[in-house]
Amino acid sequence: MADRICVAQIGAAHGVRGEVRLWSFTQDPMAVARYGPLEAEDGSRRFEIASLRAAKKHLVARLVGVDGRDAAEALCNIKLYVPRDRLPPVEDDETFYHADLIGLPAVGQDGAAVGTVTAIHNFGAGDIVEIARAGGGEPLMLPFNETAVPKVDVKAGRIVVAPPIESE
Repeated sequence: MADRICVAQIGAAHGVRGEVRLWSFTQDPMAVARYGPLEAEDGSRRFEIASLRAAKKHLVARLVGVDGRDAAEALCNIKLYVPRDRLPPVEDDETFYHADLIGLPAVGQDGAAVGTVTAIHNFGAGDIVEIARAGGGEPLMLPFNETAVPKVDVKAGRIVVAPPIESE
């Protein structure tokens, strides 16, 4: 299991006073403000949320020490992490953090090896699971929904996928 969990990503600057768009990856989007200081992926910077409000499809955050548009623009696309122990514990088999899936084997509905989960992406239209194929080649990218990923079984250490049939 990962020691740190990605809980948000900073987007573009919002206005001229240093606010940023923020995409929260938590079940309750506003909960991102309750986890204490957030760290950049490489651990080089820490951010504290001074204020947070909902916008149409994202949040708008004011970060401590970010006082102008130029400073806000410099933060675009930084992923924000917290230590796993600051997050609520997983209490049932149907709940998991995306970080728990990285490295799990992906198998087809017939049990045949498909590959290994290498990443979960979100490019704005929903989550995508990236799988390094067992036989090599281009990674398999599947929408992370019940049709393409009918079963996630962290306890058993695998996910079941139903990739589309590839034509020759």
